[in-house]
Amino acid sequence: MSASIIAYKPNKLALFSAMAAAMVITSGCQSLKTANATSQPTTTIQAQNAEQPKKLESFNITGKIGVTTAANDSTGAQGGSAFYAWGQQNDRFAIELIGALGIGKTNIEYNGQTATLVSEKTGTLTADDPETLLKKATGWQAPISQMPYWVSGRPAPSDSAPKLDSQNRLVSSVNGDWSASFTYKGDEKLPNKISAVQPQGNKVVMTINH
Repeated sequence: MSASIIAYKPNKLALFSAMAAAMVITSGCQSLKTANATSQPTTTIQAQNAEQPKKLESFNITGKIGVTTAANDSTGAQGGSAFYAWGQQNDRFAIELIGALGIGKTNIEYNGQTATLVSEKTGTLTADDPETLLKKATGWQAPISQMPYWVSGRPAPSDSAPKLDSQNRLVSSVNGDWSASFTYKGDEKLPNKISAVQPQGNKVVMTINH
């Protein structure tokens, strides 16, 4: 079972309406996708002399994202989750989150230069990049800028130490203090799950329906 949404269009209302419809389908089939996922391959080889990383120029994906924040002196580790629909076209994207990490239904857009977030709880917020915007709105941290590459099964240009399996699929990569691992269903070339963690305890788990 799979869900798809229309290609990215400048008309954000049309896109978000399609995304919302996709969420209804996604919530019904998410458990089947998760149950069918295979474990990450254990045999890896160091990626060397790889071609310049390329991401899918456009894609429409849905799934679920879970975020855990590190414990601090005043609070323990906290977590939240949301269903998402993501439409990407080159460097522009629109994301809709439902059950959005404690701030309700949320729309995030990035035009390649400025990120904008809109939710009933926060109103409209802007920032230079989506990571700063998400942290401002929710307190959560996530490597959003790397995701278009990782969703494509490729390391981001700023990644280090990427590793491939025997089928030449990306199974792990490092970006700054984020360490990412990738899970695939059967012989599929695109990952259906990405997990990224930071040493201090922040964690993001993202399931993907292509």
